[in-house]
Amino acid sequence: MSFAKAQDLIRLARLAATRRTGIGLDEICEEFGVSHRTAQRMTDALETVFTNVEAVDGDDRRRRWRVADPMLDRLQTRQETAVEALEIAGRTARGDGRLRHAAALEDLRDGLLARLTPKDALRTEADVEAVLLAMGSVTRPGPRVNLAPAVLDAVIEGLRGPFRLRLRYRDEDAPERIIEPHGLLLGHRSYLVARQPARGEDMLNFRMDQILSAQTLDESFSLMPGFSLEDYAAQSFGVYQDPAQYDEVIWHFAPHAAARAAEFCFHPKQTVEAQKDGGLIVRFHAAGWLEMAWHLYQWGDAVEVIAPEGLRTLVENHRRSDFGALP
Repeated sequence: MSFAKAQDLIRLARLAATRRTGIGLDEICEEFGVSHRTAQRMTDALETVFTNVEAVDGDDRRRRWRVADPMLDRLQTRQETAVEALEIAGRTARGDGRLRHAAALEDLRDGLLARLTPKDALRTEADVEAVLLAMGSVTRPGPRVNLAPAVLDAVIEGLRGPFRLRLRYRDEDAPERIIEPHGLLLGHRSYLVARQPARGEDMLNFRMDQILSAQTLDESFSLMPGFSLEDYAAQSFGVYQDPAQYDEVIWHFAPHAAARAAEFCFHPKQTVEAQKDGGLIVRFHAAGWLEMAWHLYQWGDAVEVIAPEGLRTLVENHRRSDFGALP
């Protein structure tokens, strides 16, 4: 067996041991990027090499493999990638003001390092630092609005419950609000998505940077049946929601910008159409003309808004031809 195959087999054994219901062929194909037949050969090898392998057929008639072997915990594979991922996530969380998440991620990172020998831990820390420096930036570059950690912490606690929140805005004349949080939209501006029972059942957006204080109440509530934050977010281009602007959006990118535009995902439900002249048409349904205009300005005259008319009017006098590069 080659070293690469041995490493894959150890990794497969770990996955089969750590996942409560084991692992199936489809998951093996996805995890290792292999064909169904190769996944079958890997499970055959798993049963040959490890004695405590259970193969169980589920209700869906699909077989799953599970390894019940505590000795696997003593197989110390190198942890550089895991430590890198935790370090990046922890620094990002701290930069966003999510101090509780940052502390938890740092504890996980320290736990991984503690399982290594001092020599290996020192080497891993050095390797991780080198990778982070080579990446140039761990926190997201560019301007952003800082969020109050105490407010964010209360919101996360409310989402976890779920519990109602009492909000006070920076505007002294604004009344206190009792809301039922359903999710967070993080972006150039971050919004708390919630119901405000006093104003009905509709979902509303509350600007996180304008919240002066948030208190988690000892009052639970029922989440809106069938609500999906992913579907809700897809109604807008950025984070701002405006039902009056929701419509089909059509952008035409010029031939010299088509290849670059094809590398972007402007919207999770977009469709793209290559044009005979070498251009590219991008279509999706969303609201948020102002955020679209902010983004489209970067493309200069390399993009034309076909629809909606309101967005076309908003950007038509701001298309420039002297930008030296595309986004």
